[in-house]
Amino acid sequence: MALLEIDHINTAYDRIDVLEDVSIKVERGQITCILGANGAGKSTLIRSILGLTPANRGKIIFNGADITHLPTHRIIGQGIACVPEGRRVFPRMTVDENLSVGAYLVGDQKVIQERRDRVKTLFPRLAERANQLAGTMSGGEQAMLAIGRSLMSSPELLIFDEPSLGLSPLFVKENFKIIKEINEMSTTVLLVEQNVRQTLAIAHCGYVIAKGQVVAQGSASELAENSEVQAAYFG
Repeated sequence: MALLEIDHINTAYDRIDVLEDVSIKVERGQITCILGANGAGKSTLIRSILGLTPANRGKIIFNGADITHLPTHRIIGQGIACVPEGRRVFPRMTVDENLSVGAYLVGDQKVIQERRDRVKTLFPRLAERANQLAGTMSGGEQAMLAIGRSLMSSPELLIFDEPSLGLSPLFVKENFKIIKEINEMSTTVLLVEQNVRQTLAIAHCGYVIAKGQVVAQGSASELAENSEVQAAYFG
């Protein structure tokens, strides 16, 4: 059974459908990607999963439970975390304080410290800057912190919203390497991106969304060879 199953959902803003009859499966242990241009409906899909803009039709099933109309904090508590577009760290808080925010549902300080240590092993630069204000860090370092903060809840599903946005090519490459490593550490990943080449290089399978609808789906290799995908993204 898929870890996350989105079953024929419609999501609307001001009674205008943004997502129409969208069905997607995220298989446990894999990297599933969602590709699409700006305005395609990718961000609305994430908001629907997280309960920020609930679907008005269809179902969202996570780990066998219907989460379609749960409030966001309960959805997060089920084991879903998101690295938001634009990173959005807390600039006046230190690195360690930002990481602690990611574990706000965890009551055991020993567990929190163990997770913080694990994050710093994955991102040694965060260990070096533990007491630095997040707002004084570079864009690439803030991206590391945003990922690290999301890992503090030890999610079963980690959603990445445009992780390459605004980063230098070097940090983009590093980010995708980290995403692959996180997946190899048994975290299921839903990767929402416009950077098609880098995404298909690490994803197992994916979907293409255009104008709020799924227009193509398949394995990463199938999508790379799909004529419509090639015309739209590879010229």
